[in-house]
This record gives sequence, C-alpha cells and structure tokens, in this order.
Amino acid sequence: MIQTVELKLLPAEAADANLVQVRAIQKVGVAPQRVQEVQVVRRSIDGRGHRPVVILRINIHIDEAFCPEPAILSAFKPVEAGKRVVVVGAGPGGYFAALELLEAGIKPIVLDRGKDVRNRRRDLRAIQQEGIVNPHSNYCFGEGGAGTYSDGKLYTRSHKRGDIQKALRLLVEHGAQPDILIDAHPHIGSNKLPNIVANIRQTILHYGGEVHFNSHVTDLVLRKGRILGVIVNDQEEWLADAVILATGHSARDVYALLHRRDIRLEAKPFALGVRAEHAQVWVDEVQYKQNPREPHLPAASYKLVTQAQGRGVFSFCMCPGGLIVPAATAPGEIVVNGMSMSRRDSAYANSGTVTAIEWEDLVPWAAHGVFAGLEFQKSVERAMFAWGDGSQRAPAQRITDFVQGRHSDSLPASSYIPGLVSAPLHELLPAFVYQRLRLGMLDFARKMPGYLSEEAIVVGTESRTSAPVRIPRQSDTYMHPEVVGLFPCGEGAGYAGGIISAAMDGQNVAQATRRFLDR
Repeated sequence: MIQTVELKLLPAEAADANLVQVRAIQKVGVAPQRVQEVQVVRRSIDGRGHRPVVILRINIHIDEAFCPEPAILSAFKPVEAGKRVVVVGAGPGGYFAALELLEAGIKPIVLDRGKDVRNRRRDLRAIQQEGIVNPHSNYCFGEGGAGTYSDGKLYTRSHKRGDIQKALRLLVEHGAQPDILIDAHPHIGSNKLPNIVANIRQTILHYGGEVHFNSHVTDLVLRKGRILGVIVNDQEEWLADAVILATGHSARDVYALLHRRDIRLEAKPFALGVRAEHAQVWVDEVQYKQNPREPHLPAASYKLVTQAQGRGVFSFCMCPGGLIVPAATAPGEIVVNGMSMSRRDSAYANSGTVTAIEWEDLVPWAAHGVFAGLEFQKSVERAMFAWGDGSQRAPAQRITDFVQGRHSDSLPASSYIPGLVSAPLHELLPAFVYQRLRLGMLDFARKMPGYLSEEAIVVGTESRTSAPVRIPRQSDTYMHPEVVGLFPCGEGAGYAGGIISAAMDGQNVAQATRRFLDR
C-alpha cells in the first residue's frame, strides 16, 4: 500500500532527510517497521507567509517493497542497417528526437552547423571578451542549442504535449541531479549542462547513431514533393528516408532556404523588449521577506505579467543569481539573453521583460510578407549595435530613467561581461514597444515594490524569445503539409519554448517519423 502525505517544513528541516522521514511516518500514523520506503515526489517553496516554507509531497510505501523504474536506456539496442533519418540541429529538439529514434530502432544522423559543446566554449569566450561573433558557433548555435548556456531551466507548462517525466529521467540518466524529478521549478545550470549534452551525444554514438558538427545544411534534396536528404556546406549530400528539422529559433538562413525552395512558411506572434537586471538580494527580500535569505533557500525568482495598450507585457526566462550574456548570431547586431550556474550564486538577477508583437504591429514591415517579424527583429538589433562602438558592448539605461524617458548619466555595475554603454533605449526601441514596456514596468513596480530602483538597469535587446516564423506541419502526422518526409520540430519550427518543451516535441516528432516509415 502507498499513502501520500504532504509536509510543510522550514527550509532547514526540509534539507534534513532523516527528519523528513520521521515526520512523514508520524503523519501517516503507522509503525516505522512497516514502512519500506519514504519517497519525496514533489518539492516546492511557498513564500507567501511571514516565513518561507518548503512543501513536500511524499509517497510512503507500507508493507510493500519499493521498486524503482528501470532505466530508460536499459531498453536501448544498437540500431542495425535499415531506415535512417537526418536530424538537423543538435539542440534539445534534435537530440531527444535522436534518442527516440534509437529507441525505435531507427538510425539518426544528427547534423549541426556549430561545434561540439567543448570547442563551442572558445567562441563564447571570443564574443564575451573580444566582441567576435561566429555565425555558426555562439550562444544560440552549437551542440546543445541555446538552452545549454541559458541556465538549463526545465519548467514548462506544456504538460499535455508529451512525456515530461521521460524527458527529465533521460537527463538524469545522462548526469543531471535527480532533484529535477521532484522540484516544481527544476533547473540544471549552464556549468552542468555541457557534460550532460556530451553524454547524450555519446549515447547516440554508442547505439549506432551519428553526430556531425561543422555541418551547415545549405540546401535540400527534393524530388516530386518529397524530401530525400540535405546538402551540407554547399557540397556534401546526405540522403535519408526522412528529415527532422530542429534548427532553433535563430536559424534565419533556414527560413530563407525554405522560402527559396517554395516551401510554405507562416508568420507568427513573438515578443521583444529588454533584459532587466536587479540585485538578487532585493528579489530575495521581496519574495522571501528575508535579507539575507536562509542558507537552505534557493535564489528567489519572480514572474510578472500585465497588459498595456492591448498587448501582454511579461517577464521571460528569469535567471536568479545569474548573468546577462551576448546572444548575437551574426556580426552587426546586439542581442542579449540570461543564464545561471547551477548554484545560482551571482549577486544579480535578470529577466527578459518583453511585450507581445502581433501582425497588426508590423504594418511598416508588411512588404516583407512572412518575414515581416524577422525584419523587425533585425532592425531593432542593428539599431542597438549602431549605438555602440562596434563591439558587443550593450546599450543600457537605469530602469528609473527608462520609464521617465531620460538619458542615464551613469550606470551601476552589471553582470554583463562585454560591458555596457549608456544609451537612450526609450528612443532606440520602436515607440510602441517602449510605451508598452514603460506602462508594464510601472505596473510591475506596484506588484513588486522596489522594482523601479536606481540600481536596476535595462539592457537591449531581448529579441529572441521565440521565432517570428512558423514552419507549418499537420497536427496528426507532424509532417509539413507540402513536403512528404519533412518534419518541422522544436522552437525554430514554432512548436516549443524551452528545453523541456523542445525535448518533448523532439520525442513526439520522432514517434511520428517512425509511424511514417512504418507505413
């Protein structure tokens, strides 16, 4: 028999495994010798009271042995000669699609334009310290995709889109801490993810798949409405029985390639704004009512949302104890993102602060058709770059000056390594974007007193929240409606938004690909 109980404990108590076990057994009211296992299945933090508490949901196995589930990888077998699928992109969508194909006995051939996760670090160092942007290897492109160096947040609302637990378990089986299986808002950390990503690659190789880096897909092999493979680096032909396209939200050249090949694309809503940075101690104080916070509490986070001029304004990709990083994918643009290490121990907290962009907002760019949103993105990113000195120094403003529409004479310290330059973001941003952000931040300040602090800044620009283009697919087959054998996948295709949702989409697409090949 299994009984489930809930405990509300102080953070120090929740960190004591023996105390948790004793309290759980006491609450269920059985003799300790009858208990075979005390299993924490959910952990969350409630900071609404005068003091934060940790809420634990616990399964107690009474007179019944605890049998852990077998490892998912234990059922994998080496793939033999047979069907093969090219997977374009080695981010979570592509890698989890590859794992799912292996499980089905299908050989995945993963092609990524960037470098493996270890060599990719050199290009990240170059953009951080020298302002040099490698268009094929950066914070967005390369093994692991954008999520590898964006904190590793695993929280998703897409519970109906796939098997979340399977995705999380596979991460654990490749080196992630088991805590991600129980935490309400799990994360891994940008210092831990590279090893996990490399382990996933080794699994793909071990069971007969292939992974190739520096392999930029520059064309498609098409015949009579069916895809037969891809062209890599303008010369090498890779043929396959199907192609999964999991190229991420910033592969603009892939959209151009599809458009050139008359493969249908669709415009979709997205969001754009700035990245706001505050002191982490302020976030802790607001959320936990503590300064400093208790040792057993994680760095506090926040989620803010409001409406301004008929559009949503919201925080996005909040990184407690984190850093702002340069996320440009081409020279001549400024794009920023956020990341955190596993300990989330930076003195700063940052979050994208963005407003929704709908088709009605893009009338000046309407001549670009399906690429109106993409060209709008580019125009803002280039305006930010033009303000600077030709490096990756990012335009910034004190948040108080931003909402007042005035220039900042000086800037406080920041986590952004390339450096900041004081700039009138209220003028550099399109007027409608600025006005919505301004109104949104005024409302945020009512919800979180101290949000408009002299020591807080906004940095431009947060423009890659999601892709402004969707690659359509049929809801039942996951296949492009016009190209047999082409399966759009993940964030770049417009069907995911984060590591776990992309991973689940990769699994779903791989299952659909298997059904297609089994016909």
